Amino acid sequence: MTIAPAAELCSFIDASPTPFHVCRTVASELDAAGYRRLDERDAWPTQPGEFYVVRGGSLVAWSTSASDAPSDAFRVVGGHTDSPNLRLKQRHDLAPEGLGVVALEPYGGAWLHSWLDRDLGIAGRLSLRDGTDVLVHIEEAVLRVPQLAIHLSADRKGVEVDPQRHLNGLWSAASGTFLDLVTERAGVAQRDVVGFELMTHDTQSSALIGAASDLVSAPRLDNQVTCFAGLRALLAAEPTPGVRPVLALFDHEEVGSTSERGAQSDLLATALERIVLAAGGRRDDYHRAIAASVCASGDMAHATHPNHADRHEPLHHIAIGGGPVLKLHPNLRYATDAPGTAHFVRACEQAGVPLQRYEHRADLPCGSTIGPLSAARTGMLTVDVGAPQLAMHSARETMGTADVEPYALALSAFLSPA
Repeated sequence: MTIAPAAELCSFIDASPTPFHVCRTVASELDAAGYRRLDERDAWPTQPGEFYVVRGGSLVAWSTSASDAPSDAFRVVGGHTDSPNLRLKQRHDLAPEGLGVVALEPYGGAWLHSWLDRDLGIAGRLSLRDGTDVLVHIEEAVLRVPQLAIHLSADRKGVEVDPQRHLNGLWSAASGTFLDLVTERAGVAQRDVVGFELMTHDTQSSALIGAASDLVSAPRLDNQVTCFAGLRALLAAEPTPGVRPVLALFDHEEVGSTSERGAQSDLLATALERIVLAAGGRRDDYHRAIAASVCASGDMAHATHPNHADRHEPLHHIAIGGGPVLKLHPNLRYATDAPGTAHFVRACEQAGVPLQRYEHRADLPCGSTIGPLSAARTGMLTVDVGAPQLAMHSARETMGTADVEPYALALSAFLSPA
């Protein structure tokens, strides 16, 4: 078992507490690899090369060569940059019982009880009066949401967490406002801050755990594993005639993807069309390219829980360390169909990695991802895939160390089919 990729994943996650930081982390690696950042307001380059654009917490990167025809197919690895968490309300300073408390609220389907009694940092972006944005990342513990003592619980079996009343965080017994702390650490004057998006994160570092370091314990595995593996796949993809590799990472998946930068936006479709037009193609060439293209929508998959095996489809148990996962759902919570399945099966065979197949229990509601949304938005054949993990949407999640590298290898083979 090679643990280096999993250790690199841990560093990636620790540097990326928010979607904005994910994009910065990915962009820094793309810059180092020779990719050029484009501004969407500028004309697209007519010469081939390696490029990317960032729209808030979303990013699209691609590579083209002189041999590409305008109507050549795209191979897209998609993922999302956001994860469930607790976010700072716009009016947030409270002082109950003489304590410094800030009002927080859940983002996405956060498993709320997992956020209690954790040391939390704060990160996000500040928008300034001059029109610029500043990223902030306070890594040390400045917040904590305390659990109720067991002696005060009615039945000593637990307390239902009310998202309005029970998620406010302690931060200080001193005077002042929470934004005083944030702006001081960001090195800006509070009077210059006209908007903010700030979210909490677990301050405990990601780690390889277990007697043989065979497990990854980390926040935000859903879905920064795909961001990491997709980036590795793009950088490792071999030039393939008739195929243009693309990495598309979207914000706001956890809340439905309906935003200017989510998977239901025009971000990917516009980027792909502009690639075609910049290469001298016409609108018809774009449609021909889309008709030949395939997207692997990457997200995490539910490994079979050893303590709750009855919550899983009996014939579709998924093993930690068992390799990438093909995700299928007859009611289209995942976009996978038979032709899409064939593309990913061939990619795993090309990469020499095993493949697992996941279906959700028919008597449980199934989550979804960007696959069906981006497929509907672009008209592109899409297959939903992932890597196995436990405790999805918890503040702290678990996966197998041995699953990191095969996932990246499968996605790289998908981007450069033999």
